[in-house]
Order: sequence, then structure tokens, then C-alpha cells
Amino acid sequence: MKTSAENRRVRQLLSGIQSGEITPRPDFQRNLVWSNKDKVAFLETVLLGYPFPEIYIAVGEVNLETAVGTEMLVDGQQRVTTLHQYFVASSALTLRDGMRPYSSLSPDEQRAFLNYEVAVRNLGIIGTEEIREVFRRINSTSYSLNAMEIHNARYRGPLKQCADDIAEDDFFDRHHMFSAQEIRRMRNSVYGLTIVICMLSTYFHREAELEAYLQRYNDEFPEDEDVRARFKRTRDFIAACNFPPHSRAWKKTDFLVLLVELDRLLNKEGRKLDAKVIGSAVELFYDRVGLEMVQPSGDDDLQTYFKTTVQATNDRTSRVNRGRVIRKVILDAHERRSAP
Repeated sequence: MKTSAENRRVRQLLSGIQSGEITPRPDFQRNLVWSNKDKVAFLETVLLGYPFPEIYIAVGEVNLETAVGTEMLVDGQQRVTTLHQYFVASSALTLRDGMRPYSSLSPDEQRAFLNYEVAVRNLGIIGTEEIREVFRRINSTSYSLNAMEIHNARYRGPLKQCADDIAEDDFFDRHHMFSAQEIRRMRNSVYGLTIVICMLSTYFHREAELEAYLQRYNDEFPEDEDVRARFKRTRDFIAACNFPPHSRAWKKTDFLVLLVELDRLLNKEGRKLDAKVIGSAVELFYDRVGLEMVQPSGDDDLQTYFKTTVQATNDRTSRVNRGRVIRKVILDAHERRSAP
């Protein structure tokens, strides 16, 4: 790979973003993860005239009729985006006391900001897969990207898309299951992928199976439509259970096994379950789990479930045991309802 180094002024980068000639976030880049404190510290570096590490770009699409081309930011999205937010006074950036907005700078200070030189490494014309690999290697250290963000740089196949669509389902927003920080660090994507893999196979240890499945289904995912339909049916059944807003059902560790076990019963085994009956029984069980924390009953199932929600919650054994207990609660309620 032949690369070239050059310096560009901030004004050239800002102009490129505003014209669309620079794409600040190709689909393989991570979500924005800088806090406001990070952005302000970075802007101080620029306004004081200190250098920051080089950014990487690659040649993008070219309009063959107009000869207008684009470039992709392979690495440097957060830095360039922060510069643009400062320049346009974006609401996504809050300046702390003592830092003046761009509009309040003197003409000389504005010129200094716009003419600040940024080191740019141009990768030239390279394919998407090469770009992904460069991005992965640049950000391969643990302090830069988390595992899911690295996976996102390498895999954009149908399984990944299916998991992302599930993670972004409005159902999770309505029940406030992910914080803004979790979404920024793609923890919702990890959760969506965990759901899909458990639906395809069984419970697994923490995030051990994520990359193997992403790689296996990076070209084709034959179960795509089936998994989406099963998730939708199970999601709607859980909604019909009418769990209260503060139910354990909306805690991620509890929801995972509830959804997986209901998927098996409804979609794989064809059980005809009554949502009201199951919802009441499961919520009563959750209440008893809460009491188990302060008044141990000695009940083996309550003890097993309670222990797996307070220690090693994402270990395979904990997930299996929680799933076994919640399945038993569901089936017991179903059998009582079906009894003559």
C-alpha cells in the first residue's frame, strides 16, 4: 500500500465536510464516543496551537461526468467532527467557562484557527476491505476501541444488520433498556447480537461467540427472515404480558432469558401461551426474587435465579440456570391454566 503525507488546514477540512466532499463517518467507523470534556480538551489543543496525531483519509467515489470526487475519513472522525461542531456552534458541544465560541474570537484568532495545520495520511485509492483492515489495525489497542467497535469495523454482513435492527427496535427505547452511553459504545449492538445468537443456538459465555458468528454469516444469513419474525412475535408477546415499568423484565440480564425461553416455547415448540397468565406468573416470581434478597426462603429455584443476577451474570452457566428457572415458571403457569 503506497501512502502519502501532507498537511491540510482546518478550513480545508471544514469546507470539505460542508460541501460533502469529505465523508466524516463511513459505515465501518465507530459511533461517536467522545464526551463533552474530551471535545473541549481537544479544542484547547488546537486553539493553543499544539499538534495532534495525524488523521487518515482514502479516495472515495468520483462523479465521472463532473469529475467531482469525495474522500473518506478512515480515522479521525471524532477530531474533525469536533472541529466542525465548534465552527458552526453546534448544540452537541458545550463550551466550559473561559473557552470562547468561534464567533467571539477576534479576526486574527479565527484566521489562526482556520489555518491550523493538520497532518493527513492519504491512503489513496484502496478497496473497502483494505480500508476496514487499516481502520481495525489503527484502532487495535484496547484503550481506543472496544471489541464491538472493532467488530463493526470488520463485519457488515447480514447477521450484523439483523442484530443492529433488533437492537434499534423501538421496543427497547420505550422501556429505557439502554443508556445514551451504552448506545454510544455500541453495547446495544452487543445485546442485539447476543439475542440473535442465543435464538440461533443456545446461551454462551459473555461475548465469546460474537466474532465467530459475525464471520460465519458475513456473506449470507439464511435464517434472517425467520429470526426477525420470531423476535417480533416474542417481543409482541412480552409486550402483551403487561409487565409494570419497574419490573425485572426490563433489566437486560432478566430480559435476555425471558425472550430466549419464550422464543423457544412459542416459535420452536409451538406452545399456545396466554400472555396475561404468563405475565402475572413471571411478575409474581420476580417479586419473590426481590424478597429473596432480604428474606431467604430456601427455595432452590429462587436461590438459583437470585444468585445468577448478582454474580457472574453473563457467564454461560448463569444464563443457562436463569433460563431453566424462568422456563419452569412459564410452563407451570401454563399447565395450571390448562388444567381442567
